[in-house]
Amino acid sequence: MTQSTTNTGESIHVVDSRDHVATALRDLVCGETLTVAGATLIVGVDIPKGHKIATRAVRSGEDVLKYGWPIGRATIDIAAGDHVHVHNVATRLEGVEGYAFSPPRPATAATGATATFQGFRRRNGRAGTRNEIWVLCTVGCVANTARRIAEKAQQRFAGRVDGVHAFPHPFGCSQLGDDLAHTRKLIAALASHPNAGGVLLLGLGCENNQLKALLESAPDIDRERLRSFTTQMVEDELEDGLAAVEALVEIAERDQREPIPISELVVGLKCGGSDGFSGVTANPLVGRIADKVAEAGGTPVLTEIPEIFGAENVLLQRAASREVFDAAVTVIDDFKRYFIDANQPIYENPSPGNIAGGITSLEEKSLGAVQKGGRTPLVGVLRYGEKVGPHGLTLLEAPGNDAVSSTALTAAGATVILFTTGRGTPLGFPAPTLKIASNSGLAQRKPGWIDFDAGQVLAGVSMDTAADRLMELVIETASGKATKAELNGEREIAIWKSGVTL
Repeated sequence: MTQSTTNTGESIHVVDSRDHVATALRDLVCGETLTVAGATLIVGVDIPKGHKIATRAVRSGEDVLKYGWPIGRATIDIAAGDHVHVHNVATRLEGVEGYAFSPPRPATAATGATATFQGFRRRNGRAGTRNEIWVLCTVGCVANTARRIAEKAQQRFAGRVDGVHAFPHPFGCSQLGDDLAHTRKLIAALASHPNAGGVLLLGLGCENNQLKALLESAPDIDRERLRSFTTQMVEDELEDGLAAVEALVEIAERDQREPIPISELVVGLKCGGSDGFSGVTANPLVGRIADKVAEAGGTPVLTEIPEIFGAENVLLQRAASREVFDAAVTVIDDFKRYFIDANQPIYENPSPGNIAGGITSLEEKSLGAVQKGGRTPLVGVLRYGEKVGPHGLTLLEAPGNDAVSSTALTAAGATVILFTTGRGTPLGFPAPTLKIASNSGLAQRKPGWIDFDAGQVLAGVSMDTAADRLMELVIETASGKATKAELNGEREIAIWKSGVTL
């Protein structure tokens, strides 16, 4: 994907010299004249900010290019100056495709960069960015109990640790097979997360997701920092829960931040509420951070498999080995079959908000989304609920849903999440989540949600300068600076429910 970006008169933005379209940086008015690569372009119809204008003619049936790749096929003849959107472009996606492996280019060795963050070293060697007490539950029946314990504990033990937080969910019973295994694996992974200085795990007693089985599935949980009980077996679950949290606080409050190299940082990469600028500003900017982290020996993690459809080859051509390539293809194809088996089209995306923001097809959304992974080699592939292994860019199986995929990123080991958005969302997750606006209008309109304005790259700030600024914020956040979501008390999890309910 070429990044020979052209910015013409601060009115339109061309990503790649091969493209048939440009993105409107402001509302374009019918009849006005623009200049593209030295040629005159007359706007043929009013075009909203963030939407696409044709910079050259495209005949019906031909591919329409953006980012140097097809984003769909023209359904009618498109003239230069036309508005290019869902009324004249349709997806090219249909079903499972075939992919060919290409031997990878020689990988660039990690730089061994000496940048550090102030984190918490855990007994298993992993590094956390927070020192919190997490209250988890095996089943939704005790979800409110977990919440009540955490709320009272937060008041009682305020200031002694970074916080006490409950992460309730509605599942854990009436589940079978892989569906139950997903829930168990996800909760077990959260229970061993390095941002948790202590974990209280509540069960009910009669649920499918039995507490004993869950603990047996997670041998890497630090048992010194774990308390657990089934609420059916105690007289007062609230008081027992508070006593357990107090014991955990007494352990965790002795922990101190220390310098930790960014080679031990695990950064989740996520987008939600995307618009026509997401693939131009915020996502490529986050891609620069992914490259910086990977080059230093750290681990960026990319997910949202359905938002890779149509851009698979951009990612697959960077697979570091045949094994990684095959694993990535399996995850992608399995997800396509997941849609097909449910009698749903694989291209049932973008969302209404995406379309209103200027995104026309799943291919366009995906080509913008995969830029969060930067240009570093893909070295690992994880199934849902698995945790990171080798350092370097990793692909994680999870759906596009913001809460489900961000929870999966946290369970995989992400200790900071970079969340790009063009429309905005207040959501936050167990790992500190930085909201990165694709446009300055959103950053100005929702300062209580947005941590970083990527729209600055359309106002004359270079991508390199913006990336340096964002990397500085990432390190500050990893060192304890609260995100807007944390300040707002936005901390949620969601589990991928994939099976029948009894």
